Amino acid sequence: MKRFAATFLSVLFLAVPALAGASVAQAQEGARLRIDLAGLSPRVITTSSTTLTVTGTVTNTGDRRIAKPQVRLQVGDRATTERGIGDVLSGVVVKDTPLTEFTSIADVLEPGHSAPLNITVPLTGPRADRFRPGVYPLLVNVNGTPEFGGPARLGAISMLMPVLAAPGKQATTRAGAPSMTLLWPLTGNIPHVYAAPYGNPVVLADDRLAGEISGDGRLNALVTSAASALGSSSNLAKSMCFALDPDLLATVDAMTRGYLVHTDTGTVQGKGAEAAKAWLSDVRSLVAGRCVVALPFADADLDALTRIKPGDTGLVTRAASGAATIQQLTDVPPQTGVLWPDGTPSAPVLAALAEAGVRTVLTDAGKLAPAAAGGGVTVQGSTVRLQPTDSLISAAMTGVPTVPGSVTAPATTERAIASQNGLGALAFRAGLGLAAGQQRPDHLLVAPPRRWDASAEEYGTYLRQVGDFLTAGVVTATGLPSLLAAAPEAAGSVGDGGPDPATGVDAGVVSTLSGVDGQATGLASAMQLDPTKRVKPDDVVEPVRLAELRGASTAWRGLPADAATTNAQAELAAISGRVTVSQPKQTIALASGNSPLPVYVSNDLPVGINARFALDNNTGLRPGDAQDRFFPASGGKNYFLPVEALRAGRFSVDVSLRTPTGTPLGSSARFELTSTEYGAITIIATVAAGVALLLLASRRIYRRIKDARAGRDVVG
Repeated sequence: MKRFAATFLSVLFLAVPALAGASVAQAQEGARLRIDLAGLSPRVITTSSTTLTVTGTVTNTGDRRIAKPQVRLQVGDRATTERGIGDVLSGVVVKDTPLTEFTSIADVLEPGHSAPLNITVPLTGPRADRFRPGVYPLLVNVNGTPEFGGPARLGAISMLMPVLAAPGKQATTRAGAPSMTLLWPLTGNIPHVYAAPYGNPVVLADDRLAGEISGDGRLNALVTSAASALGSSSNLAKSMCFALDPDLLATVDAMTRGYLVHTDTGTVQGKGAEAAKAWLSDVRSLVAGRCVVALPFADADLDALTRIKPGDTGLVTRAASGAATIQQLTDVPPQTGVLWPDGTPSAPVLAALAEAGVRTVLTDAGKLAPAAAGGGVTVQGSTVRLQPTDSLISAAMTGVPTVPGSVTAPATTERAIASQNGLGALAFRAGLGLAAGQQRPDHLLVAPPRRWDASAEEYGTYLRQVGDFLTAGVVTATGLPSLLAAAPEAAGSVGDGGPDPATGVDAGVVSTLSGVDGQATGLASAMQLDPTKRVKPDDVVEPVRLAELRGASTAWRGLPADAATTNAQAELAAISGRVTVSQPKQTIALASGNSPLPVYVSNDLPVGINARFALDNNTGLRPGDAQDRFFPASGGKNYFLPVEALRAGRFSVDVSLRTPTGTPLGSSARFELTSTEYGAITIIATVAAGVALLLLASRRIYRRIKDARAGRDVVG
């Protein structure tokens, strides 16, 4: 029996890899080849499609040479469930059928080398019969033989291919297509402001934003592609609503007036002022007379804002109050009381938004209970309405991580794949190929990734294809105002399991921003309005509050935590650094033990401020009692600090300023001092020592006299 069992296990061990084929091989070898797609045509198969073409390059990313790399296209079964769509997006190896035979890419591919990929498939004859209306997984599969290994799948990319009609076949008439609204977000990759202190030019952390809003930059591409597509499709124009980040618009507007760029050695003049003027003008033209909705300021994580200052809704209110900025800079009022934050708001956030006047939140439908079929949901216990975006389409355009052992690239590794999967998910959610009995939503609110990164050509291709869907009746166009005018379909709750550690703002960032907020509050409480300047203390501190919103931006996810807090710390330093103690140029001689210490203080702020002096490293010097002093706006003068020298000689002391709540102002200045006089304590100590010495001497003399008398008495 033992011999039989051993023989059976050996056969099973050898048989399983043979049955598993490429799936096992790819798990062993991993993705040794990277596929970069350059072109896919058509994006949607229709009755007039005659060929399918895929172009790109294949690169050996491993450390072994690959012999006989070859490629073929494969197509899976039509997706009939959301799970089937999700499997394609996550890189799961699905059952598929070859569309082509393997075609050689090169004889040998050395490590680091690339070779072109070019496949054209006729969509006629039996291949046309392979397709029915629906959404199919399309796989670009590259096999090869790595050095010291066997043949295996070494690289693959899967994507969704919508089929409106089989090539050469009559298109079927669709009835009851859902309506669709498309959000088009304009927000930066990250907040770019380094510091923007009150009354001074904005300083950017770098000059990358100038590149984003000009030429082939992402933000410029989003604007130019949308402008081009809207001009050719009235249905697309009706369905689109532009989501604008107030922080981005305000930053670009500040750039138009001239700006500085922070470097390790100081600041330099920014070069994007003209580009900023042109881009802002293009945005105004693009959104004129169209639907606009506000993003939170800097796309801040609203849940993180409630944790920066627990119990205070001020930061959430600031983040949700960007409509005035948008209207001022674009001349278009955003939809009243509508906000599109990232993620699903928690109960504390909803309460804060309601206080801020927000009545409708566009959000992920995945956490709504009950799930809405495209309509709005009134949140129980709140006045806020949640309008769900489509989770499946958003996931398709964002991409999800690959499954363990899969060599299929996630959607976000290829710019074209993200939009292609978005088209496939949109077609599927519209009912294309949906199994009988499955319910499709009445309305689709399509929300692309907020920082979707693609070329102008790719954006344009996506928009044109969505326009073709509208023309073909796959979906119908509905503007966001019309959608929000309809009564909510249901009342429910938000699935609130607390912030997700994987997607939320880092706890260290929240802690740092909370500390900055406390110091900013201390600064504001110490300031006083100057009657000649008429500048409110809150206006001086406002840049710190806005920097806190930037620090809580969802754009920082996956980036170093210290980068998120740089702006807030720089803004705080820019304010506190304008109240300074001047460094003396020479040693100060104290004429007596209790001579006052002259200190020159400059206040460059447009407000007066209350503060007190602090003396550190003050061995040999005793300061007088600390008291609050008032330092007028925009001025400087000498102040005399009561001090007492505890010893003669040369010593130093560090002098600084702090607000009554302890917020430091400026930096400390080191005073070098000399004292030739003894202070009172020194004199007292000296007198006491003299008295003690006198007493000891007297005692010794007394004992000698006593001993001498005792000796004479004995002799006598």
